[in-house]
Amino acid sequence: KYGLKPKIHANQLSVSGAVEIGLKNNAVSVDHLEETTQETINSLKTSSTIATLLPSCSFYLGIPFANAKSLIAENVPVAVATDYNPGSTPSGNMNFVVSLACIKLKMQPEQAINAATLNGAAAMEISNDYGSIAIGKKANLFITKSIPSIAYLPYSFGEAQIETIILNGEIYNG
Repeated sequence: KYGLKPKIHANQLSVSGAVEIGLKNNAVSVDHLEETTQETINSLKTSSTIATLLPSCSFYLGIPFANAKSLIAENVPVAVATDYNPGSTPSGNMNFVVSLACIKLKMQPEQAINAATLNGAAAMEISNDYGSIAIGKKANLFITKSIPSIAYLPYSFGEAQIETIILNGEIYNG
């Protein structure tokens, strides 16, 4: 009635059928997916819905981590996010989320960074303006201190690696 597009809280504690309801209603994303089956993955791979995984929630609550490897193997677009929530994951630390994506979801650093940036923007339907560095997009990015490789970002989850932040073209150092 109001043109709102669904984003569905799905399969956090059990396979509930919420993914399929989301797909039936053209959900932009289905979020959580700590519990999935091959049938769930098969449903997602034929849709444009983003599978948004929330590994810091699994970490905080001590519940299983989502099966990112199977989703990615089936070409399901995967995003990662914090689920910043005082009851289930009271942290907005995306560096930690990217680290968990690598350590617990077994994603490669490039996959985790893509999931946090471009696919995260797609899950919010803002990827035309955000999520990657391209002409015409908002210049929101950070520059790290000198690091040995991209794999060092998730490895160094307890260290501050950011040297410069650029938000909407404004430069912030420190």
